[in-house]
Amino acid sequence: MLTIGRLGQAAGVKVPTIRYYEQIGLLPPADRSAGNQRIYDRATLDRLSFIRHARELGFSLEAIRDLLSLSDKPDQSCAAADAIAKAQLQAVQARIARLRALQTELHRMIDQCACGTIRDCRVIETLGDHSLCAQDHGAEA
Repeated sequence: MLTIGRLGQAAGVKVPTIRYYEQIGLLPPADRSAGNQRIYDRATLDRLSFIRHARELGFSLEAIRDLLSLSDKPDQSCAAADAIAKAQLQAVQARIARLRALQTELHRMIDQCACGTIRDCRVIETLGDHSLCAQDHGAEA
């Protein structure tokens, strides 16, 4: 049995995060010791490690909830898990494309700057007028 501090250490997660995951139902409510201290078993550590790893891969809490629900039924088809992972991959690829566009635009702004005065600074001018950008790189939808 693990205390909340040791659970957090073992899974690489902070204590407030563990409490939050309990509050939103990603982790089951903790058992309590005679002194009313939260105590956790190996299954909770495994579940928390799963959640942490999924978060590192960028999955939303809702996607993680769905994946946990699927993992609780090991005999069913993994098609739904595959679909969730494919959707995450598409989101990552879209973010990468957006970041590449941002990189290209920043290079272009910097390359066009004559390093004179702020009055003539292409970086300041472009930041002030989005129409001067070579491509759309707006916020993610």
